[in-house]
Amino acid sequence: MTIDVLNQTPYLRTSREFPEDLPNLTREINKSYIDIATAVNNRTIGIYASNKSANTGDSWFITKNQKQQAFHQVYKFTAAGNIPHMINIINVSYVSINCYGSFTDGTNWYGAIYGSDTAIAGQVSFYITPNSKANLLDGNIVVLAGAGAPTITNGIIVIEWIANV
Repeated sequence: MTIDVLNQTPYLRTSREFPEDLPNLTREINKSYIDIATAVNNRTIGIYASNKSANTGDSWFITKNQKQQAFHQVYKFTAAGNIPHMINIINVSYVSINCYGSFTDGTNWYGAIYGSDTAIAGQVSFYITPNSKANLLDGNIVVLAGAGAPTITNGIIVIEWIANV
């Protein structure tokens, strides 16, 4: 029985014997380079920028086993309201569930909840609006503060999306 497993983890050997003859040495070096590149590239990239999207290194296989890449970006906020996300939604197939945020009231730090377009009592939440057809870059991250929620003085939200490219 053959099992087609998508998430095989590359294994990088700690030692390798290299042949002395040039043709076999060339083949072995090429193979070792591919092994190293595969092992190194199979990880999440920890770059979070507030002025530009960054590739996360995550691969998604949602449609017909076709690889799609994920990107994320950091957005700062200081109050409830709209934050322009400037993401061209035409190039986005999905917004990931890996969206999250935190904020402070100047004393304590709290988590911001992703996914509600209704204010939740005692909580700060956010959701994402799409772009209009007339303007491909007018979508927003909408931050809501429910009744009794801590006062927002400073915070960040990380949005992750899966690209069509």
